[in-house]
Amino acid sequence: MSSVNNLIKFIVRAIITVVILMLIMRSIDAEQAWKVLKQTRLDFLAIALVLQFGSTAVSAYRWQIIMRNLGFGQTFSFYWRSYFKGMFFNQGLPTSIGGDAVRVLDVSSCGFRKRDALYGVMVDRIIGLGALMSFTLVAYLINPTLLPAQIYRPILLLITVGALGFVSIFLLSRAKWLNRYPKLEILSIISTRLRQAFSSHQFHLIGTSLIIPLLAMLGFFATGWALGLRYDLMTYFAIVPPALVLTIVPISIAGWGVREGTLVGLFSLIGANKTTVLMMSLLYGLTLIVVSLPGLVTYLKGRQHKLDPI
Repeated sequence: MSSVNNLIKFIVRAIITVVILMLIMRSIDAEQAWKVLKQTRLDFLAIALVLQFGSTAVSAYRWQIIMRNLGFGQTFSFYWRSYFKGMFFNQGLPTSIGGDAVRVLDVSSCGFRKRDALYGVMVDRIIGLGALMSFTLVAYLINPTLLPAQIYRPILLLITVGALGFVSIFLLSRAKWLNRYPKLEILSIISTRLRQAFSSHQFHLIGTSLIIPLLAMLGFFATGWALGLRYDLMTYFAIVPPALVLTIVPISIAGWGVREGTLVGLFSLIGANKTTVLMMSLLYGLTLIVVSLPGLVTYLKGRQHKLDPI
């Protein structure tokens, strides 16, 4: 029954993804899109690819720090392979199996409980989202008039709610009254795990958490400049993180369509060409797939190892 439900969810997400992309495509000129792609600076795209690969590699290192602080151990090569494999399942395969589930299974295969592994992945996600949105806050503090007020205010509200949520989760482990409500026990557990994640190597954890989105934003910046979107870095800091946060909403495949629609909408508010913005977002998505290819190699090697006779 669960496999049928997963199939239905995947079909729904696929339909939503296609519909969103078709609606966006209808608003652009195909000939202009081809012209934009022909004039693309390949050197900038290569830089973007390297930056995104660096962001993913540092993400694997941060996950190792978190999991070691949670008592899991394992080598960096293990987390490297698992993280890239999870990224490939997120970006490279049209399946209902998420990359986070792949990471949980990898950790549990080492003798740990799936539930404990899941908490580790959740903590990694929470810290990553907080660091990502901090760049939009920095952009606003530097230039509050960068985006129209009717757009920036909801974004700032999102950042504020997120920050309050992070602090609340961090402090909930001290709330003894939660123990009286079994259904809320998960909040206390996540809070405890989050505090435990910062129990040591705080400098490395905070530093890597800021480097990861910085490299990703620089990759977006390089992709935009490759296509002629010559806006300053603060503009990318202001617009891109909210678009990436929305991609975690599970309504499309790997955020495709949601990311494109949000970026086209926000960049058009500052006068950017919709066709160019769409091409930038699509190229960024392709960059993520290319970067995830080491995960494919890891996955295939793992399957071959299982198939080899003893």
